[in-house]
Amino acid sequence: MPSALVLIDLMPRIVALPVAPHTGDEVLDRCRSLAAAFRAKGLPVALVRVERPGVPRQPPGSELADGLAEPGDIVVAKQTIGAFHGTDLHERLQERGATTLVFGGLVTTMGVESSARAASDHGYEVEFVSDAMSGFAADEHEFAVRRIFPRFGTVRETAAYL
Repeated sequence: MPSALVLIDLMPRIVALPVAPHTGDEVLDRCRSLAAAFRAKGLPVALVRVERPGVPRQPPGSELADGLAEPGDIVVAKQTIGAFHGTDLHERLQERGATTLVFGGLVTTMGVESSARAASDHGYEVEFVSDAMSGFAADEHEFAVRRIFPRFGTVRETAAYL
């Protein structure tokens, strides 16, 4: 099953939020390593960022984190919590033959979970990289990783992909 890495909301203003159990910088570093590993295997990397609708200018730090995007990556701007509604992410992943989506990014119970649920609805197999995401609170993250995500797919740590 061809896999694609889908990284959610790795933007300076979100990476800087107080998240747990992993800091935004720890999550970003792990996601950069995952992206490099997927690219090295010729697998797609999709980077999703959020834009606030109806504002003339996005807040500072709304671009993807430095050094994250590379030529050939799928880059999508969403205006909702999840990555699929109102975007062409599904079509672009289909063009690349992806059947399994591996999720990381910020925040566990918001953009990551919403996007993964939609991916499941679209028929993708889903996987979660538990230490390449973080929540607004550690217990919230741990509950999702241990109780919710296994109902949708496989949960692993970064090392399993490197």
